[in-house]
Amino acid sequence: MKYLILFLILIFPVAGMAVSADSLKYVDAATLPLIGKGFEDTQNRYDRLPAQLENITRPPVWNLSKNCSGLAIRFRTNSTVIGAEWEVTNDAFMNHFTMTGIKGLDLYCLENGEWQFVNTARPSAKVSKVVIIQNMPEQEKEYMLYLPLYDGLESIEIGVAENAEILPPEINSPKKGKPVVFYGTSITQGGCASRAGMAYPNILSRMLDREIVNLGFSGNGKLDLEVAEAMAAIDASCFVIDCLPNVTTELMNEKYVRFYETIRKKNQEVPIIMIENILYPYMYFDQNVHKLILEKNETLKQIFKEQKAKGDKNVFYVKADDLIGDSQEATVDGVHLTDLGFMNIARELYPVLKKRIE
Repeated sequence: MKYLILFLILIFPVAGMAVSADSLKYVDAATLPLIGKGFEDTQNRYDRLPAQLENITRPPVWNLSKNCSGLAIRFRTNSTVIGAEWEVTNDAFMNHFTMTGIKGLDLYCLENGEWQFVNTARPSAKVSKVVIIQNMPEQEKEYMLYLPLYDGLESIEIGVAENAEILPPEINSPKKGKPVVFYGTSITQGGCASRAGMAYPNILSRMLDREIVNLGFSGNGKLDLEVAEAMAAIDASCFVIDCLPNVTTELMNEKYVRFYETIRKKNQEVPIIMIENILYPYMYFDQNVHKLILEKNETLKQIFKEQKAKGDKNVFYVKADDLIGDSQEATVDGVHLTDLGFMNIARELYPVLKKRIE
């Protein structure tokens, strides 16, 4: 019997055999287009804020701007196998967030005009080298590789079969230019999506077929005016301000209007969307939190009404009522969202954005 098994293995060596990541040909992702980047003048390719802000913005904001949330590599290849080798900057760990979401990669393929999830590159250490997908037909297709939500990149290379090509994309999708720019908190940045493609701005990018810029800063969406000034320089189709989880009513009264007006001054006709604080499931038990959330949402509503009263026809408002659904099952820890929560937000925001982006 053992000779028969050996004979079958020799005759059919491909069946069931896994491709080794070490056997692939690797190409530096820096040679391929990067989408989701709001600024070209950054210290490193995969940073999210201009280099000039290093000594201006608060250190936590600057450090978080090194995380790659919202960025993705676009390419096409005829390879039957795709892998990646990447080194993260921090090797971050959190007790409520999957490693695939924090520092993994997420591969999508353009199929019949829509982006379809392929597989996730699971990180194993500060440097990871993995096969993401194999045994595909030898057919040229367009791909998008999302970068880590909560870690930065020292380097990243994409692996393909030795005899395959890897080239820049031919199809402009998600469409570059006039991005939707999101400003906010850990939730905006993607906490705690199971994988990078499930952060709600990334979901919306695929739904809208439009490039997005993610300026979510975990715990630090605190209306920093220098960030608003940087945002205002982006030639955006729409700005989304989703920062209430990180601010108090006092901070809102002090800075929200100035933050808003800083963007509006350079973008007179561009829609700006204000979003209420999501309704945390645990707030229905914690009376203090319940009171604070309702106060913040009421404060935002008054700010919105004031801007409308001044004649701003391009400011819009999204209430929290249905943002994460009504099942109370949309969070990891009562605040940060699961994939269910992110899908709910994306579905609620989609018609609002669809009507208003150019």
